[in-house]
Amino acid sequence: MNNSKNIDKKIKATLNPYRSALALMLYRALWDLHPYSWVSRKKINEWKNRYPGKKAVILCNGPSLNQTNFEKLTESKVFTFGLNKINLLFSRVNFRPSAIVAVNSYVIEQAADFYNTTNIPIFLDSVGRHHVTFNKNVHFLHSANIGGSFAKDCSISINQGFTVTYAAMQLAFHMGFDEVALVGCDHSFDVKGPATKTVIADKKDTNHFDPNYFAGGVKWQLPNLAASALHYDIAKDIFESHGRKIFNCTEGGKLEVFPRQPLDEFLDAER
Repeated sequence: MNNSKNIDKKIKATLNPYRSALALMLYRALWDLHPYSWVSRKKINEWKNRYPGKKAVILCNGPSLNQTNFEKLTESKVFTFGLNKINLLFSRVNFRPSAIVAVNSYVIEQAADFYNTTNIPIFLDSVGRHHVTFNKNVHFLHSANIGGSFAKDCSISINQGFTVTYAAMQLAFHMGFDEVALVGCDHSFDVKGPATKTVIADKKDTNHFDPNYFAGGVKWQLPNLAASALHYDIAKDIFESHGRKIFNCTEGGKLEVFPRQPLDEFLDAER
């Protein structure tokens, strides 16, 4: 049964509030008037339902991502979404993702040098226009961030859902993928503090797949795991109501919203 409305009520009652309706309208209007807006929408629309019935893998940012069999992932030729600073893997593995997604302003600013030089298709929150050149591989997303929403068409707006993984799930749905696997989604952090608080990174990062992910005094925002989990529930509900599935193929971790399946089995299973 669709429980998105109940989840939305929980979000509004227990979580940090999103922008007011007036602020959302103003933010949307300013983006609609920007010359990049309509070009981005056209480009994003070109991805709509491009992969019906296919599989995709979302590579999340937890330490367990290092346990992924990247050689098999490459050989499988399955479509993959890399998130945020996935490029930190590139010096260690030959694997390259099919697309990259980033929506956090701090992440986009910190990874801008890579985003400006890669040929990989990248999907960035529109705040990225201040740091990233609008090249042919760049797609700017508008984030409406309305609690409880899930964009089936990402050309208009998406909901960040307190985690870039949720943004990638919406893009996966937009592109028509029938089955989506998560790897590296540990859903746990060593660091403690108020949800979404901006903090200064230590010398070494133990919460992500690379010790330099957030390190050396850069700014980052503490996770809101409760809000992320609620939005994962929404994604699961939306996918299943359309006959699609999300699997958790992470090695270990604490996310139990989605059914678990070994990545090898996900890649090998016949459709």
